[in-house]
Amino acid sequence: MASNPFTEVVTKISKAPSSGEYAADKLLRGIVWACAAVILLLVAYIVFELGRQAFPAIIRFGIDFLIGTTWDVQKQTFGILPEIWGTLFSSLLALLLGGGLGVAMAIFLTQDFLDDRVSNVFRTVVEMLAAIPSVVYGLWGIYVLIPLIRPASQWLNETLGWIPLFGTSLSGPGMAPAALVLAVMILPTVAAISVDAFRRVPYKVKEAAYGMGTTRWEAILKVMLPTASSGILAALVLGFGRALGETMALAMLIGNSNQISLSLFAPANTLASLLASSFPEAGPLEVKALMYAALALLAITLLVNILGLWVMKAATRKFEGKA
Repeated sequence: MASNPFTEVVTKISKAPSSGEYAADKLLRGIVWACAAVILLLVAYIVFELGRQAFPAIIRFGIDFLIGTTWDVQKQTFGILPEIWGTLFSSLLALLLGGGLGVAMAIFLTQDFLDDRVSNVFRTVVEMLAAIPSVVYGLWGIYVLIPLIRPASQWLNETLGWIPLFGTSLSGPGMAPAALVLAVMILPTVAAISVDAFRRVPYKVKEAAYGMGTTRWEAILKVMLPTASSGILAALVLGFGRALGETMALAMLIGNSNQISLSLFAPANTLASLLASSFPEAGPLEVKALMYAALALLAITLLVNILGLWVMKAATRKFEGKA
């Protein structure tokens, strides 16, 4: 009787794990759990240190610190509402510009508009934007972007000045150049993750859409985009988080003015630029107030990420048909 040639192969594949493999598995699990614990402990330590340093300011200023509009070192009066407004406003503007352009670029690079080799070149160029230092973006904004925007801001102010967005004209650093540079800075993050999200969608999904008689844009907007929505939303959340914490470029371009304004061309301030510009010469009480501001920035970033994850999960449940 002839022997089965596959018996030895099947036996080798299906044999029980050895004691060494069990030990290696336990060691690997232990390393993974240890790394996760170290990350959690590091975050907890950062929050603890910020809270410890900021505690005297929290006791002295309380909630008034978060809703106050004056930062006066001489009078020892500190409030960060204008900085909170500037942080959120500039980040939202950057997300609208950079997020929309990043998703559009991901569609352009993955939906057969270009040859694969040309698409890879475009993708590499976009990803290289992430390697440019933020101070270089700031210098580019000062010497190139602001002079380009200034004539347009004056024209908009003269013709549409009754609209709050154009209520002032740009004379120097302001919200518009800061938001534009910030949009360019988050573009690589949004584009790269969105490209991966589109490429994870099986090609058969698009083929099925074409088989039902859809046009290219119907397949992209009604099939591919909803299917890749979880990855795209993750890209937008990460891009928004990057925008919230950006420091040097905004410190150079936003004007560092302690005011709340809807105008795109008025100077403003952000929490990150406040920290960068005030720490070198800060006195003891101002240091405590800056630590309080850093704690507020950390809390805003955490809340934004939690909200983004909740929106991402809700969108995923909707498109997957789950209750």
